[in-house]
Amino acid sequence: MLNVHPLRVLAEVARTGSYTAAAKALGYTQPAVSYQMRGLERAVGVPLAVRVGRTVQLTAAGRRLAIHADSVLAALRAVENEFETLAAHSADVVRLSAIQSACVAVVPGAMAKLRREQPDIEVTLHQAACPESYRLLRSGEIDLALMCDLDIPDEEQTTLPDAQMLRLPLLTDRRCVLLPADHALAARATLTLEDLADERWILETGRSRFLAKCAKAGFEPQVTATTDDQTTIHNLVASGVGIAMMDGLGLEPLYEPQLAIRPLSDWPRRRVYALLWPDMIRVPAVSALLRALRQAVDERLSATGNNQWLGTAA
Repeated sequence: MLNVHPLRVLAEVARTGSYTAAAKALGYTQPAVSYQMRGLERAVGVPLAVRVGRTVQLTAAGRRLAIHADSVLAALRAVENEFETLAAHSADVVRLSAIQSACVAVVPGAMAKLRREQPDIEVTLHQAACPESYRLLRSGEIDLALMCDLDIPDEEQTTLPDAQMLRLPLLTDRRCVLLPADHALAARATLTLEDLADERWILETGRSRFLAKCAKAGFEPQVTATTDDQTTIHNLVASGVGIAMMDGLGLEPLYEPQLAIRPLSDWPRRRVYALLWPDMIRVPAVSALLRALRQAVDERLSATGNNQWLGTAA
């Protein structure tokens, strides 16, 4: 396979008409130009240049190869220009996908930090459930995903993260029940699903895991409303329409004094983590956003103390 450096030398020899002039234009020595030309002749198997007095004259094969060299070098310059432009416009853009609770509780603080410390970085944010975020990451449509375990239904277990991806733990949280503050069960520190068998529920669209656990606990929940908007869920519960479940990460930014929030003791803790391809950690903008996300999580854990909703990733 031909090397681009000898082709560049040949193109310059064709343009200037001598090894000396080509060497001066390229910043080489004249012997270096001669060496590159001899190597190129060995590679193609035919003479490319002959000396005519004090000048160099290309052979027919040399002229033909010089035409190809110009085309190759022009194509390479076009590629270089394209990627210089691409780097200038995209190096400071991070495409982030995140679960709803992370969008509410973690991402705003992280982006505020990023704006103060590195204002040139732009974050494009897409809110998505875990299977969708994983698909976007696999296809290269996003650079980084904030995901969780325990929320992926059994029928979607094939979308669990690739072992080749880098998983960076951020925190753990608990599944909690939202009750009106004057509800009879609000006096308890924790609750189980069995305690809630007779309640009316406000549920999110994704409910297969919840329904399976209710069936295991021996009841089918009475559903009075369905919505995926967390603010609406809070307001419906506060208005006495029904009770609801929510992960601890999404609770505090939307906390209503009319609500009582109690952890479910028979529901496992959820792990929240960042997921990305390992090479993406070397992209400065992605690395900066990861640092900001970790700082935002640390500050939230520090502000809330060791409460019963959130915990460290360890």
